[in-house]
Amino acid sequence: MNVLGVVVRTSTPLGGGAVRAELADGRTVVVKNAEESSLAAEAAGLRWLRVPGGTSVPAVLDVDRQRLVTEFVPRGSPGAGAAAAFGRSLAHLHGSGAPAFGAAPPDGPSAAWIGRAPMRNEPSPSWPEWYAADRVLPYLRAASDAGELTGEEAAVIERVCDRLPALAGPAEPPARLHGDLWSGNVLWSPGGAWLIDPAAHGGHRETDLAMLALFGCPQLDTVLRAYDEAAPLAAGWRERVPLHQLFPLLVHVVLFGRGYAGQAVAAARAALRLG
Repeated sequence: MNVLGVVVRTSTPLGGGAVRAELADGRTVVVKNAEESSLAAEAAGLRWLRVPGGTSVPAVLDVDRQRLVTEFVPRGSPGAGAAAAFGRSLAHLHGSGAPAFGAAPPDGPSAAWIGRAPMRNEPSPSWPEWYAADRVLPYLRAASDAGELTGEEAAVIERVCDRLPALAGPAEPPARLHGDLWSGNVLWSPGGAWLIDPAAHGGHRETDLAMLALFGCPQLDTVLRAYDEAAPLAAGWRERVPLHQLFPLLVHVVLFGRGYAGQAVAAARAALRLG
């Protein structure tokens, strides 16, 4: 196999269709194979997230219809200093903004992906309306159609969508989101945190923070404290975490089955207690 016109000497699987490749010229890169639309969306997202002062993001070295080649990030450990720096840099990234809620990265397709699930990116002026229509309801329908949610469970989540304007908290401008910011997509290197595998779009910054909490980001309290110091969060943000976790939990129901249904319904019930 050749990458960037150079022979690959060795490759090591990393999961998710990606391999670490050692090139004959001495470079180490990550090569990912996936569907063309997925590769295009990821490449556009990585480029959009590389902002001065923001969290580090691997450079896109090459992308075509079959593979994406990116910079390799060496592994380190998440110390308190790195975690605080991550919180500050993530706040700066979010503050770089987006044209609208649901906006795709420049040159990114509207038909994007989150993991192996399709995701629609279309601009909207209203976060509550957009979050219901383009993030919660599509996955609720897919999970219900697949028999992974009962009618009673689906009704609880539908009530959240009906009441979203009252549950959403103070209005915020569109943030530049990673979009799939679970702990596995934060790589800790000797130089600090890096973001990989984005599902980037314009959204509410609390969604990225809620996803960090969903599966246990290391040093999370330190990350959030530094974030809040750099870009203070609106009152009640901790209580709104379940509301923002509802979307990724429904994606997990669609991708992995009913094992996540209880968590999704519990998040919906917690969100309904907001108002």
